[in-house]
Amino acid sequence: VGFECFDWERTVMVSSAIGAMEAQLRGCVEYVKQRRAFGKAIAEFEMIQDKLARMRVNINTARWALYHAAWLKQEGLPHQQEASIAKYHVAEVAMQNALEAVQIFGGYGYIKEFPVERSIRDAKLASIGGGTSEIQKIIIARTLLGE
Repeated sequence: VGFECFDWERTVMVSSAIGAMEAQLRGCVEYVKQRRAFGKAIAEFEMIQDKLARMRVNINTARWALYHAAWLKQEGLPHQQEASIAKYHVAEVAMQNALEAVQIFGGYGYIKEFPVERSIRDAKLASIGGGTSEIQKIIIARTLLGE
């Protein structure tokens, strides 16, 4: 029963982090369309487009990992490893996306007037709550080893 509760907690944490990443990406898209440098919107710069694309890929792969773990649970199939994979992956990409967002916002990414400043703290929580990333890797490895 205890591990089932952890699997549920991981699912909730993952869902929240994915929602936060979606909101963060929307904020970044809005910002890059408005922010101008060298006479044009920074959305036109390829490096900015690369960051936005990576953020979208991270969000989608995180969502798919969550959906897969949830589907296995719904079907009554073993899902502990997939729940840990989803939790670990989301924690990793949440931090990657937070760092990309801060880069996109530049100096504004560090001041409290912009919500992106908080995203790194929120992303770190994803790697702690519901079991640390290190615990998730142990669960994944032990499942692979049949322990």
